[in-house]
Amino acid sequence: GLVLGIYSSEKDQGATQFTSAGDSFDRLVSGKLRELLSTCGPPLKKGKTRIFHGLHQDFPSVAVVGLGKKNAGVNDQENWNEGKENIRAAVAVGCRQMQDLEIPCVEVDPCGDAQAAAEGAVLGLHEYNELKKKKKPAVTPQLHGSAESEAWQKGVVYAEGQNLARYLMEAPANYITPIKFAEHIEQKLRSFSNVKVHIRPESWIATQEMGAFLSVAKGSAEPPIFLEIHYLGGANTNDSPLVFVGKGVTFDSGGISLKPSSGMDAMRADMGGAATICSAIVTAAALNLPLNIIGLAPLCENMPSGKANKPGDVVRAKNGKTIQVDNTDAEGRLLLADALCYAHSFNARAIVNAATLTGAMDVALGSAATGVFTNSSWLWSHLYEASILTGDRVWRMPLFEHYTKQVTDCPLADLSNIGKYSRAGGACTAAAFLKEFVTASHWAHLDIAGVMSNKDEVPYLRKGMAGRPTRTLVEFAARLSQDSHN
Repeated sequence: GLVLGIYSSEKDQGATQFTSAGDSFDRLVSGKLRELLSTCGPPLKKGKTRIFHGLHQDFPSVAVVGLGKKNAGVNDQENWNEGKENIRAAVAVGCRQMQDLEIPCVEVDPCGDAQAAAEGAVLGLHEYNELKKKKKPAVTPQLHGSAESEAWQKGVVYAEGQNLARYLMEAPANYITPIKFAEHIEQKLRSFSNVKVHIRPESWIATQEMGAFLSVAKGSAEPPIFLEIHYLGGANTNDSPLVFVGKGVTFDSGGISLKPSSGMDAMRADMGGAATICSAIVTAAALNLPLNIIGLAPLCENMPSGKANKPGDVVRAKNGKTIQVDNTDAEGRLLLADALCYAHSFNARAIVNAATLTGAMDVALGSAATGVFTNSSWLWSHLYEASILTGDRVWRMPLFEHYTKQVTDCPLADLSNIGKYSRAGGACTAAAFLKEFVTASHWAHLDIAGVMSNKDEVPYLRKGMAGRPTRTLVEFAARLSQDSHN
């Protein structure tokens, strides 16, 4: 199979405008492709596709996909590179059409940006079907022509990183327990000599005095794990690392403050923060990025049992602060509080944490962008610029003192784990809570609850867990590594 791109003509009646690969193929078939396109209906719209059979013996099936306007670049209103997004979406549609036709191997037109084309192909074809007898036929996308093979390969690695996060988030919670999660990541990193993986048991967590994390874990029969990854890609292994921290609740029932049963199955993905940061490090290692990264993932389940946290209990975090647990379903911030304290022991260049933290984030932004709360404009600008390239957007949210007061005004302890006005500004009070465990001057908290899953909003992702914003984290790390080089 072959997937070729075609641009929308500027004027409705303009001549068909192929990409250079499309032009070459049309010449190969003596202009038949152009002829067929002009006779089989109105011009091809962006993201739509037409399939032709029998044009050439090497490619019995050819999908032509609409790329939109030729010179679409950064759209300031949308905060992304529209050209790249159009390519990702179009290529994904074309590859899926080939999969429906059960064509095992597909060559893909780079469409002027081979990295975006590879991302569209590899992300668009991914589906979690490990546990099904009937699987969709496997399709191998490869680059058509050889001009941009390096960029294509980079796109494949970026997309495979996001697909790893999707795999971990989608898998049932009885398959991805805290220890299975850690072992899966360890196995992915085994071949890299500059990576060390430490799977810390409950006894280690106790010696670290991570009382907030342990208070959540004790409600479950599954023992907690603290996963610690050291990727030493920098020229000097002593250079200050970028520290990624991810919330790793492999199933969240809400604990004693039990969630409604409808939709609770999706809480197998409540370790999306851990999945995205670990997958970003796997990708950084595969790309051999020249910087040091440390990944920290507190992993456990949040379950209701005779040992579980009770509303009103007070627990003590690693830094000595006491926390009143007013709602056991606000558990992610308890894990992160201890992990953030520990993150400060590495003399970090920056600390970035990711977590499916609050339903309030989903209410605020939906699935359009990840909410970012940060004390550093330098960090924000790097994240924002990275997200314009990846199309996996971020949006800055406030860290006002206004919200801090709502978590520090607490009857029994230094902090309450929910804001005193309950639902008002829930994503912001959660971020204010985390800020109480941060002294680093470059810290960002990414609330990824709204981007956890995809229905049909991102055209190049199938329905299911999204693995967002893994590519943005990778692109951000790549920018940071260039910074240290310059």
